[in-house]
Amino acid sequence: MLSPATNFLLSNGLSIPAVGFGTYKAGDGDGDVLSNAIAQGYRHFDTASFYGTEAALGQAVAESGIPREDFFLTSKLWKTEMGYDAALRAFDATLERMGTDYLDLYLIHWPRPDLELEDWAKLDRETWRALERLHESGLVRAIGVSNFLPHHLEPLLASANVAPMVDQLEFHPGYTQDEAVAFCQNHNILVEAWSPLGRNRLAGNDVLTRLAAEHGVSPAQICLRFALQRGVLPLPKSSSPERMAENLDLFSFSLTEEEMEALSTMPQTGWSGEHPDRPRVRFQEVN
Repeated sequence: MLSPATNFLLSNGLSIPAVGFGTYKAGDGDGDVLSNAIAQGYRHFDTASFYGTEAALGQAVAESGIPREDFFLTSKLWKTEMGYDAALRAFDATLERMGTDYLDLYLIHWPRPDLELEDWAKLDRETWRALERLHESGLVRAIGVSNFLPHHLEPLLASANVAPMVDQLEFHPGYTQDEAVAFCQNHNILVEAWSPLGRNRLAGNDVLTRLAAEHGVSPAQICLRFALQRGVLPLPKSSSPERMAENLDLFSFSLTEEEMEALSTMPQTGWSGEHPDRPRVRFQEVN
């Protein structure tokens, strides 16, 4: 649920800033990008053990002079860190790298560590038990998943004591994963959008270009506003301070029902090629 104060509310009542900053491929040597994002007003950051950005993010937060409680920090455990004990160890390592004593949100990055594992649902349940323990202990304020489709979520929901509060999915015009988004929203799971700009593969799209011109904004702002109006929290990233600021400026305009329909029904474009149950498809084969 999106509040007038530009936050979403999770199922446990926790408030989360409605736009986050993604840190994928913002390497640990690129702390200036993260410091610039903080200076531009970002307080919600998404990282992962796989990204290699946890330490740089923790340092940028510490050096900002802004209280830790003013930030909303998310990280994710990788495929090789699944299982009850492994997940607890992974979390401890994440806290150490980030230099914080708690996380706001912790996610399972993918529902299965490899495509050969048949009993992935059992491993998901064991991993989820660890996240429930972390949540119960107060070390994590909210827990969730990433790249889980309905058939991954159903067995987890059937056994969970605490339901996932978030599911991060690839979501952007041209790849909206309607079935998965609807399932999450029907189960009070907030969807966060990774790659909300289609990894720049939507550049020059006729629909986006036209709507951007009509509203006097950038195509990126159209993509991000589209996500918000679909009830999805976008996680854009940029190395440009100007683009960072632009990507936060999403509340001075809105899209009509007709414009939302045009964006929702765009042909598939911009898909990353990533799928939790299939080998990655190369870019030239999906666009």
